[in-house]
Amino acid sequence: MYQPPGPCPYLPRTGTYGGRHDVGQVIRTKDGRKLAVEHHGNLRGRPVFLLHGTPGSRLGPAPRSAVLYRLGVHLITFDRPGYGDSDRLPGRPVAHAAADVETIADALDLAEFAVVGRSGGAPHALACAALLPRRAVRAASLVGLAPRDARGLDWFDGMTAANVREYVNAAAGHRQLTAALEFRSVGIRSDPAGSVADMHRDLSDSDRGIVSDTGIRAMLVRNFAEALRSSADGWVDDVMAFANDWEFRPQDISAPVLLWHGEDDVFAPVAHTRWLAERIPRAELVVERGAAHFGALRVLARVLSWATR
Repeated sequence: MYQPPGPCPYLPRTGTYGGRHDVGQVIRTKDGRKLAVEHHGNLRGRPVFLLHGTPGSRLGPAPRSAVLYRLGVHLITFDRPGYGDSDRLPGRPVAHAAADVETIADALDLAEFAVVGRSGGAPHALACAALLPRRAVRAASLVGLAPRDARGLDWFDGMTAANVREYVNAAAGHRQLTAALEFRSVGIRSDPAGSVADMHRDLSDSDRGIVSDTGIRAMLVRNFAEALRSSADGWVDDVMAFANDWEFRPQDISAPVLLWHGEDDVFAPVAHTRWLAERIPRAELVVERGAAHFGALRVLARVLSWATR
């Protein structure tokens, strides 16, 4: 059973958590790396790790703090290695996310927690479910990918050309992928708002409606600017991790898992999640017609409610 933490010495005692609704901190790993962590919502609530997309950061999509308080959720986000303020870990596999989540949970004295991953965060959330079976009590994967070596899956079918190019470059080698993504990240750093506006070309009608919202657009600008403000390293390492052995098997996950996908997704085609649903023993599959990749933002609050049942 979840045990609420005692006093929270890892957070500022002055300052105004209730007013700002988020608090940042840095946690050190055993190998000396720093992980930039952010807390949202009710610090006395049930802990849920929300793992960001690719590229992304701890400042990515999350429900408003008022919603988190109503749900009784202490939401924890952090920059994966190489993004934002977290130190890089070259060559990290998808499985490594479990070690970083466990390090943060240990620092916060959390015995159990749920893990939710959206887009590029989804495989990392499944890694936590597979490798931390006594601590990650529930996991949700929203608009995620299947392993690159998924048998019986046409991995690129229905995927937008830009994403296909990323994985082709990954197959060609680290150097080629780095050059391609660093070129793209320079453009995002110089004009993050323009880069978000340019996304509209590849979006479905339903995604365009979501990304046209002023608040969501501003959040995406902050998110991408923070993720890539110093380099494309995190982005490169994510893509390389997805393109190589994840170092865990989805069928080894024993916790309850919610798999959500928009049927019209072109960034991570829905067939990936259907493949996972056939292999994860306790998976609940939800495919929403008329929704696509950014439809996951609309269901985050419902998913968090499920994760803390």
